[in-house]
Amino acid sequence: MDFESWIGWARDQGASDLHLEPGLPATLRIGGELKAAGERVSSAALVALAREVLGDARWAEFLERCSADLSRTARGVRCRINVMRSARGVGLAIRLLSAPAVTIERLNLHPSLARLSQASHGLLLLSGPTGSGKTSTAAALLQEINLRESRHIITLESPIEYALVPRRSLIRQREIGRDTPSFAQGLFDAMREDPDVLLVGEMREPEVMRLTLNAAETGHLVLATVHSATVAEALQRVVAAFPAEIQPGICAQLGDSLVGVVAQRLVFRREAGVRVPECEVLMSSLGARALIRQGQFFKLPTVLESGAADGCWSMARYRAWLDAKQEWARPADPAGDDAGAEPEVPAPVQLPLPSPASAGARPKAVRGAAVQSPGSEDGVLVLDDEPDDLASVLMELERGKPRR
Repeated sequence: MDFESWIGWARDQGASDLHLEPGLPATLRIGGELKAAGERVSSAALVALAREVLGDARWAEFLERCSADLSRTARGVRCRINVMRSARGVGLAIRLLSAPAVTIERLNLHPSLARLSQASHGLLLLSGPTGSGKTSTAAALLQEINLRESRHIITLESPIEYALVPRRSLIRQREIGRDTPSFAQGLFDAMREDPDVLLVGEMREPEVMRLTLNAAETGHLVLATVHSATVAEALQRVVAAFPAEIQPGICAQLGDSLVGVVAQRLVFRREAGVRVPECEVLMSSLGARALIRQGQFFKLPTVLESGAADGCWSMARYRAWLDAKQEWARPADPAGDDAGAEPEVPAPVQLPLPSPASAGARPKAVRGAAVQSPGSEDGVLVLDDEPDDLASVLMELERGKPRR
């Protein structure tokens, strides 16, 4: 099957994720649980699928780095794709995003979280494990701003998952590796591009954290994601990324600039048949800022329990709200009324960017795509029989000749 067919099949099964691995059946994540379905997928089929998804230019980069991230729209579904090399060969992990346009209501988030998007400046941290819906929550908050205010929004993402259409705001979305070499470079550039709101899709390196904090202190609203399970851990993770001698200063910066922290995880609600975010929310208050400046993050759970009047939510209180919820938003059918609500990201102009893995070296050309020979069609290499292993497949692709 081609990429469109795989996505259409996974969508019809109600899957949130699709995993393809050589020699194994396709694996779907449905309702948070993994389920294998269908026949074993061959190595040759997945190499062909990966090359279809990546295209010739990114395939050359994949051969250098052995992994690639990108996003595409297929059958009306926006997808985040990771292509990787594993012990079995070339595999794909595909996330099917629930709807072309996300809002707080569609994500089944508490309406009070819209307050976080109303700040004029400061830092908003979105945290949670991988796959917990941080990017969706960030997109929903940006959409709140987009529908309400006239502001200049710049996003730095790897890859772009939601194509945000300007309504009242001007929105520029930049993809790391395609539109800018790195998060640090993108942040550095953004300070000269007159932004009102910045989204930093991934905040891991100390330099990126430093630039993010500086941007939040200089009059911009900055949304950033970190990988942590709780509010306290999110703040600790930021501070611990810096040398010990400057950590008190970082705590002071956080205390002065913080708008709020949302720590979330996805849980499957059987009564609704959907996965929804379960959140812990810290809103900036005098008490919270004082504890953050002092680095006393272990005391923040007390603030969450006692700060309902300030808009804080402990995980237990938020779960109780979900238990009492009667009406649920469900993923929109791409073929229904929401089809086409948000267009696909326009095809970018392909400009050469240095590959971090190649350290300035020019990637080797992949000759297989430009060779016309028996066993090839329209310049695309066709494998006539089952390959013995990944090395053989890649060797054939490099030579541009099919197996005999």
